[in-house]
Amino acid sequence: MSNTQKNAVVTGGNRGLGFETSRQLAKQGYQVILTSRDEEKGKAAAIQLQNEGLDVIFHPLDVNSQESSQQLAQFIRQQFGRLDVLVNNAGIYLEVRGGDNSIFNAKIDSLKQTLETNVYGVLRVTQALIPLMKQQNYGRIVNVSSGMGQLTDMQSGAPGYRISKTALNALTRIIASELQDTNILVNSVCPGWVKTDMGGSEAPRTPEQGVDTIVWLATLPDGSATGGFFRDRQPIDW
Repeated sequence: MSNTQKNAVVTGGNRGLGFETSRQLAKQGYQVILTSRDEEKGKAAAIQLQNEGLDVIFHPLDVNSQESSQQLAQFIRQQFGRLDVLVNNAGIYLEVRGGDNSIFNAKIDSLKQTLETNVYGVLRVTQALIPLMKQQNYGRIVNVSSGMGQLTDMQSGAPGYRISKTALNALTRIIASELQDTNILVNSVCPGWVKTDMGGSEAPRTPEQGVDTIVWLATLPDGSATGGFFRDRQPIDW
């Protein structure tokens, strides 16, 4: 690997948006570290992309584990000495579509579990990996959010998922603010409704369409937007 090749971590990379993001970043010449909690599925995904001639390696990551997040940081430090891109894509959607999604019947345990992965998991991984960006004063962090987390368009249904994405957006703003004097850019993205295991077969967008803005934000030139929320490469309301 040449020292000029940028590298990228994609969480939840074994399927859906994470898998397609890994593919598209690798196609742009990035060395991709594809991570997932399920080692077997993650390895299989990385091999599939390697077979397409892409620079993709697998590393296990459980975003709910401090130890796992630190182990990933240690691996990158030893292997590459730095990190250029972090795509926080790993997330869960526990609510049953078409089921009883009333906030009044929402199970607090289910909400906690969703926040654990979708918010604290992102923070945990970002805390572990940010020193690798700070040391070179370069980084692009993309938090995969959702329009379901927009306060301007907040509705009922899927309360756990909605609250987690609103909180994730707050995290984006806080991290971006703390890094405002650096060349580390941090943004949230709404990929839209995409045909994935999570999105289902009714979704109108292909994974390629879904990851376009993710990859765009991951590869922004210096001096670009930070602390923003984007859909189809356009800023949207919080």
